[in-house]
Order: sequence, then C-alpha cells, then structure tokens
Amino acid sequence: MAKASATVIIAFGANLAVAVAKTIAGVLTGSASIVAEAAHSWADTGNEIFLLVADRRGAGQRDAEHPLGYGRESYFWSTIAAFGLFTAGAVVAVYHGVQELLNPEPATDFWVAYLVLALSAVLEGISFRQAFRQARASARETGVGTIEHVLGSSNSTLRVVFAEDSAALIGLAIAFIGVLLHQLTGDSLYDALGSILVGLLLGVVAIVLIDRNRRFLVGQEVSGDIDVVVLKILLARSDISRVTYLHLEYVGPGRVYLVAAIDLTGNEDEEHVAVRLRRIERDLETNDRVEEAVLTLSTPDEASLTA
Repeated sequence: MAKASATVIIAFGANLAVAVAKTIAGVLTGSASIVAEAAHSWADTGNEIFLLVADRRGAGQRDAEHPLGYGRESYFWSTIAAFGLFTAGAVVAVYHGVQELLNPEPATDFWVAYLVLALSAVLEGISFRQAFRQARASARETGVGTIEHVLGSSNSTLRVVFAEDSAALIGLAIAFIGVLLHQLTGDSLYDALGSILVGLLLGVVAIVLIDRNRRFLVGQEVSGDIDVVVLKILLARSDISRVTYLHLEYVGPGRVYLVAAIDLTGNEDEEHVAVRLRRIERDLETNDRVEEAVLTLSTPDEASLTA
C-alpha cells in the first residue's frame, strides 16, 4: 500500500505541474488540442486525491461493523476517480473539440504548445515509469504479463495511475499531431479532431476502469492460478488430509476472503475438531493476504481437489 501511495503522490505532482503548464499554453495559443490536454491533466490531478483517499480508507482494519475490513472502499473511491476522468476529461475534451469544429478560432504561438507538450512528456514519463515499475514487479510475483496483471490486479490504485499515465502519453502524441497539422495547413480542423480523439481516448479508459472496479465491488473471484497456490498451502499442512471445496474472493487490494471444506487428519470427537478448525483459521489469517478464513468439514462422498 505504501508503494501505491508513493506512485500516486508522484503522479499528483507531475499532473499538477503539467495541468498548469497546459492551461497557460492553451490560453496563449488557442489550440483546441492543448485545451483538451489541459482538461485531461486537471482531471488526472483531481483523481489522484481520490486515489489517496482510496489507499487510506481501504487500509482500515476490520471491526464489528465491517468483519471483512474496509478494502472495498478502495474500489469505490477508484470508481469516483474514473467517473472524474470521464466527466472532467473526456466530456470536456470532446465538447471543446466540437465547439472548435463549429466555430474555428485561429491559433498562434505554436512554439509554446510544442514546449509545453515536450515538458509534459518528460513529467508524464517519470510518473508512468514509476507506475510501470511497480506493475512489472507485481506481475513477476504472479507470473503474468504486465498489462494482464494491471487489468486483473486487485490493486485498483495502481490500475488507475497506470491507465491515466498511459492515456496521458498517448494523448500528448495526438495533441502534437493535431497542433502540427494545424500549423502546417492553417486548418483548425486537425486541432479540433485532436481534441475529440483525446476525449474519446479518455472515455474508453474511464469505462474500462469503471467496469474493472464494478467487478471487484460486487465480488471478484480470485484467478485459478492463485487458487492452486492456496490449495497447495492447505494440503501442505500436516493437520489437513484433503480439501474438497475452496473459494477465494477479493475483499480489497491484495486481500482475500477464504472459504474451504477440509478433512482433518485423525478421528477426534466434535469438540476437539471445532477447536482444531478455529486454530487453523487463525493460522491462515496470520498471512497478510488473508482477511478472514472460514473452514468447514468435508463429507466422505465429496471429491478431493488436486493442486
């Protein structure tokens, strides 16, 4: 969680500086693409605040009112950030582009736009590098590709920052092409189209992020690869002879709710079996990734799971 917060803080600083620079450039040049990029950066800056809230609120320890902890708060606040990206970024950019198409205005001081785009590329690149490093390190732990990990990860904060920074770099390229074609042809059409394309890009990213958070909010089951790892951990215990049912569900970034039906070794009476089950549950919950473990006994006719 600390790494995620550091990534968000770096992104916040970069986006704030870029937003100010783009706003000044948009006023000076009158470029629709630059104005769209300014709206994009202000949306990203505001979103980082929501992501910091997501990290803080999602880290709350479970209590009587929230027996599975507060992890899902991360997905709620990340969804708010995604809505912010859609409304303050995508809608504004598309609207401004359409306005430019209907009422074109001349653009000047193109060198200011290029200077700000170059500065933005450097700052956004630094932020993206931090997010990419964190995503790649986490992906190596799970044995999947970086992009696959970002899309499927329970870490919603990392996903939003990675997506925002990726969209920012692509948006800068679109804005550059729009401004360049405007300067070369003298036609503001290209600049307006650049603004609209930036808006559509942000809209797609926002919809993907909202959909991913929706899945985790309603209960995202853990992938099969992690199921196998947990099953091996259970079967490796000397007090468990077999496992017939296993359910893992994310209740927060990197935190799962574990339910399993097991067959204990030995043949003790009911009282002692209940004590052993509770002890195994507590042992499992010492793992940082297990929010709560609930174990029940298997019936003789249930088929055993194999790792």
